[in-house]
Amino acid sequence: MTASELARSAASDAAPPAGLDATARTLWFARAGHWGTAHDLCQDLPGTAGSWIHAYLHREEGDSSNAAYWYARAGKPVPARHTTLDEEWQAMATELLG
Repeated sequence: MTASELARSAASDAAPPAGLDATARTLWFARAGHWGTAHDLCQDLPGTAGSWIHAYLHREEGDSSNAAYWYARAGKPVPARHTTLDEEWQAMATELLG
């Protein structure tokens, strides 16, 4: 599933599509506005994916110091101020989904 397809599903479907891997499922919940579920799931994702989604969620929450910690753990720069959450989600999902 592409990032665009996942975003469309998150905007219109009540639940994530069947068969998503753990990363795609976590991205779906983040995009669908289910912050708590996405936060819980990202903590179980290994490596860069979990840390990057975790950082994004804390940026969305407005907790910039916690977000900065998770961006560092993911090996990713903190997005520029003008980068919207939508832009970041698209870039993150595109990279993580391959």
